[in-house]
Amino acid sequence: MAAITFKGNPVTLLGNEVKVGDKAPNFTVLANDLSEVSLEDSKGSVRLISVVPSIDTGVCDAQTRRFNEEASNLGNVKILTISVDLPFAQKRWCGANGIENVQTLSDHRDLSFGEAFGVAIQELRLLARAVFVVNSSDEVIYAEYVSEATDHPDYESAIEAVKAAK
Repeated sequence: MAAITFKGNPVTLLGNEVKVGDKAPNFTVLANDLSEVSLEDSKGSVRLISVVPSIDTGVCDAQTRRFNEEASNLGNVKILTISVDLPFAQKRWCGANGIENVQTLSDHRDLSFGEAFGVAIQELRLLARAVFVVNSSDEVIYAEYVSEATDHPDYESAIEAVKAAK
């Protein structure tokens, strides 16, 4: 498993680490309208999955904004931001911040995504910061588990992986 810290303290990740070349595991999360969303719903598309501990914090806010801005340059790519924030909080945050190119999804109900991708933090019931790119054949072509959850991911590498997948 990836070694992750949160504010300098080691944390335990639940689930299995996903590696480049793996078939992306399916999961079920909630959209802002409480409808269920799974990876299978976007089958055939390139997906950039941006994982954040909480949308209402500085780095998570910046990460979501960055991928929202990049979306216009990436064409037909689905950008999913997943956290354990309640769907209502995600919807409010997106509306207040003009986020239109990213779909925010909530894993608060049962940590289906967090456990499937090995990013559920046992001690905090949050998700560790990570970025995954899944190609149209459901293969993971990029996986970054950010070693310190309060640090930014490598935006440029993730975006390059998306461009290479098209």
